[in-house]
Amino acid sequence: MELAPLLPIAYRILQPTFPNCLWRGNLHTKTIALTFDDGPHPQYTPQVLAVLDRYNIKASFFWLGACVNHSPTIAKAVSDRGHWIGLHGYDHRSFTRLSPKDLKESLEKTQTAIYHACHILPVKVRDVRPPNGLFTPKTLNLFRQWQYRPVMWSVVPEDWVRPGVNKVVQRVIKQVQNGSLIVLHDGACGGQDVAATIQILIPHLLQNGYQFVTVDALWQQTQANF
Repeated sequence: MELAPLLPIAYRILQPTFPNCLWRGNLHTKTIALTFDDGPHPQYTPQVLAVLDRYNIKASFFWLGACVNHSPTIAKAVSDRGHWIGLHGYDHRSFTRLSPKDLKESLEKTQTAIYHACHILPVKVRDVRPPNGLFTPKTLNLFRQWQYRPVMWSVVPEDWVRPGVNKVVQRVIKQVQNGSLIVLHDGACGGQDVAATIQILIPHLLQNGYQFVTVDALWQQTQANF
């Protein structure tokens, strides 16, 4: 069963229910954020970087600590280009299944991996996207207690099941609007198609007047206080 038709409905329910998460940016400006989960990947992430370089686009990457440790040079290449870096857990285990101790350790291990690869201080890497988008109110309370910022999504084209580049592009174009927070994947699941996807998607969105910004810029737009 494809989840893609259900995700916009889930977004409309969850976004007002959990307003302290970042779900989108300002609806009154044509700015959108392109984000990538599950990397860095030794093959797919460089392909993504090549497309982003071509269009001079800044994106946001939510990393798995294990992948950073496996591909530190790739991580450094992302960071050196000025892309925004966030946390996705150490090994993609669902946050809802982790004890508070294990969750904190997962986030801190990922911050440490990023520091060793990119020399970014842990205090500078505070945005967190839960694997599979799964969280509970308790998860959010822990994030707040530990001074992390929860980042969710408004456009999820389910690229990880590889429905085809054209279908992913069509899903994004159908859903995108001012302030959209788009989720794609440059990891083992979905990364095979991601460069081809954004090679079509980016020029189309630019031609329609959208400006690409980082997740941090969306936070600034919403003026959220954490």
